[in-house]
Amino acid sequence: MDALYSLFIAPFADFGFMQRALFGSLMLSLGACPIGVFLMLRRMSLSGDAMAHAILPGAAAGFLFYGLEILPMTIGGLIAGVIVALGAGAVSRFTIQREDASMAAFYLISLAIGVLMVSIRGSSVDLMHVLFGTVLALNNEALMLIAGIVAVTLASLAIFWRALVAECLDPLFLRSVSRMGSPVHFIFLGLVVLNLVGGFQALGTLLSVGLMMLPAAAARFWTARVEPMCVLAVLIGFASCIAGLLLSYHASLPSGPAIILSAGVVYFASILFGTRGILRGRIIHHRHRTA
Repeated sequence: MDALYSLFIAPFADFGFMQRALFGSLMLSLGACPIGVFLMLRRMSLSGDAMAHAILPGAAAGFLFYGLEILPMTIGGLIAGVIVALGAGAVSRFTIQREDASMAAFYLISLAIGVLMVSIRGSSVDLMHVLFGTVLALNNEALMLIAGIVAVTLASLAIFWRALVAECLDPLFLRSVSRMGSPVHFIFLGLVVLNLVGGFQALGTLLSVGLMMLPAAAARFWTARVEPMCVLAVLIGFASCIAGLLLSYHASLPSGPAIILSAGVVYFASILFGTRGILRGRIIHHRHRTA
């Protein structure tokens, strides 16, 4: 029992920074994982990655003027992300270019501007902090910010749930029977940006999308229904955060990559053993052939 306590409980019971990291990462999973499910169902998974990079110039502008202060970097990242999301959406809706292409163009320009801005003032250490985050350094201000983002996300999902599901499954039908099609699309993009900004505090701009997409992708191998998929994605996110933080503590590894790699392990396990995974499909196929 002592060994189990020291392995699983002691890191969180004995150290305040581990408690804050656990609380912050669990809150991020609660808000980001359902958003990841909708991104995946919309076939916009790489758009999430693009928007994660798009917040970099805003965060870099906050860093340039105020240093590594949470609030200015968050506001800057939020403004940059909204500009890129709305700009890419507008280009795709009013020109011949598709949304994935316009999003790629906007994010590449944003990434270059952001790295350039950080390099003007900061060192390589500052750039690494912005790109990869420091979940073990979350303070009370950052936790309150993440809690506010999660509250807004869950409230928005509860209000617009039917419209979001309808737009995922048949956006043309939603636009034909309701005027909510375009507003819901932009509200959803806003939620994506909001959660990426929250994840940026803990995991940085490069890894924040990992906690959003990997649990969602893993959950799809276990269920086809949207509601159970969102719940399962959150649970996978919780498990990945706990496992990643314990791994980083005991093995002295960077916490952000450890969390994302833990989610990656669950993803590959789901590919093999999920109810909609490879092995299950082969077993069913073999039974049909022998029947």
